[in-house]
Amino acid sequence: MVAYKITDECVGCGTCKDSCPNEAIIDDGDVCRIESDKCKDCGVCIDSCPTGAIIEE
Repeated sequence: MVAYKITDECVGCGTCKDSCPNEAIIDDGDVCRIESDKCKDCGVCIDSCPTGAIIEE
């Protein structure tokens, strides 16, 4: 299982949250984070992030 993480490059735009089919991304207001128990490792969030803040861990 590949794990993803959101780095400090996150600007909290929420684009990844909106694109996640599993609702695994939480927008905390300032930045986003991935709930690993909900993430199905589809990678959609990586392609949607405008700042490249989501990487494989």
